Amino acid sequence: MNGLKEIGEKALVAKRALGKLTTGEKNEILLKAAKALRDNYEVILKANETDLENGKKAGLKGSIIDRLALSKDRIYGMADGLEQIAKLPDPIGEVINMKTLPNGLIVGQKRVPMGVIGIIYEARPNVTSDAFGLCLKAGSAAILRGGKEAINSNKATISVFKKAISELGADENIVQLIEDTSRESATAMMKMNGYIDVLIPRGGAGLIQSVVQNSTVPVIETGVGNCHVFVDESADIDMAVNIIVNAKAQRPGVCNAAETLLVHENIAEKFLPVAVKALREKNVEIRGDKAVKAIVNDVKDAAEEDWATEYLDYILAVKVVKNIDEAIDHITKYSTGHSECIVSESYTNTQRFLQEIDSAAVYVNASTRFTDGNEFGFGAEIGISTQKLHARGPMGLKELTTTKYLIYGNGQIRE
Repeated sequence: MNGLKEIGEKALVAKRALGKLTTGEKNEILLKAAKALRDNYEVILKANETDLENGKKAGLKGSIIDRLALSKDRIYGMADGLEQIAKLPDPIGEVINMKTLPNGLIVGQKRVPMGVIGIIYEARPNVTSDAFGLCLKAGSAAILRGGKEAINSNKATISVFKKAISELGADENIVQLIEDTSRESATAMMKMNGYIDVLIPRGGAGLIQSVVQNSTVPVIETGVGNCHVFVDESADIDMAVNIIVNAKAQRPGVCNAAETLLVHENIAEKFLPVAVKALREKNVEIRGDKAVKAIVNDVKDAAEEDWATEYLDYILAVKVVKNIDEAIDHITKYSTGHSECIVSESYTNTQRFLQEIDSAAVYVNASTRFTDGNEFGFGAEIGISTQKLHARGPMGLKELTTTKYLIYGNGQIRE
């Protein structure tokens, strides 16, 4: 597609210009862009209203509409995010190690930009701002392709950013939006070798798998979140209730929300009535196995597919297990490798859980909702990586960089 080739060529030029900017100059752009978001929030809100109207006409509802919707507070939050990124240490130029070899060569490893980062995402216009800010601070040009549901919000946001960048005399093409939201444009973006150095999908399982399976550009796979909370027999019941209610209902439409609750059979009769009551007060629908249904009334049957489903909604699958072995086996079978939690007072069981659960984030006595770059203390994130190469877990600035070796010699030649 000719339009994408032009975007790619502009990105190649922009990445060289961006690579010459100092930390102070990058931060100046971030702060200018943050101010521009606040100054132009009404323009972005108007565009978002169009997206919401179109989305409702198309039958979107629930958590999807929640992710799509902007407000003055949310736009100001996007601006706050850019200011937070400006305050973060610049990873570019960091010397990771330096050593002198026996032959006198000095070999060092330095953190450098990826170059051009492509991001494909769905109906979350705030991702446009996060992606722009993180890629900029990490020294890379960004090519963004959001979903059709948020196209007007994304266009308005990118327009605001480009104007702010231009006013500072920088290359506005350090961030570009692919406005063609057809499937063909997504497929073509996945083949932009020579222009895009790495591609990051952020969205549902369908989008992520499509990118992983079809892209010829290297991909960092972000995570579908079929997250679990296991309540062990020694758990503090009040703590366990608070954790599962927060993990499920605080914001159900995000990847770190819990989707399955596993309960040890020795605590089930005490814990489940209290937990289900608290969850239902938050309008959570319970789908349980036979053991759950025998303890709690009016519970829907959990089918096999429920154990593997990322609901992103006020629905929770609940199962009673015999012991920690069955809990670990269940999680190993159905987990997407995102975030899992054990609520327990047993040191032995918590250590087993930490050791044997193979997910990006494993919790003891805390909500899975903390799997987030900002919550982990290193600022905004581009997504949660559930793969094991290069980056795993919340992906912040360092995960958006690569390294190169610098070698100093004084005439050495290889024998």
